[in-house]
Amino acid sequence: MSVKTNIGPKRLVVGAHYGLTEWLLQRVTAVIMAAYTLLLLVVYFIFGNPSYEGWSSLFANQFMKILTLLTFFSLFYHAWVGIRDIWMDYIPATGLRLVLQTLTVLWLVGCLAYSAQILWRV
Repeated sequence: MSVKTNIGPKRLVVGAHYGLTEWLLQRVTAVIMAAYTLLLLVVYFIFGNPSYEGWSSLFANQFMKILTLLTFFSLFYHAWVGIRDIWMDYIPATGLRLVLQTLTVLWLVGCLAYSAQILWRV
């Protein structure tokens, strides 16, 4: 009679298996946000025009709009990974967790759309 063990290369692995990918993507999005923040600080200290006209002229450039939108996308994806993990860890009821995750996705997509609208309005 053989004894089944759950250790070693023949162990039974269950779960969603997205931990490493999500961990890595969250670090990449954090680096994108940090680089963008440093870029804004450098631009601010070099040109130093804190008025509305100064910021408006900075974001009138198409490259800056795309870079800002990429940063917003990174921010909202970073937030999604964190909030999703909170819902998965602390909300045991599947139905409630699904509702909360759906509302979170809708909120974050709405925020992304609103930020894009603001950027292209400048």
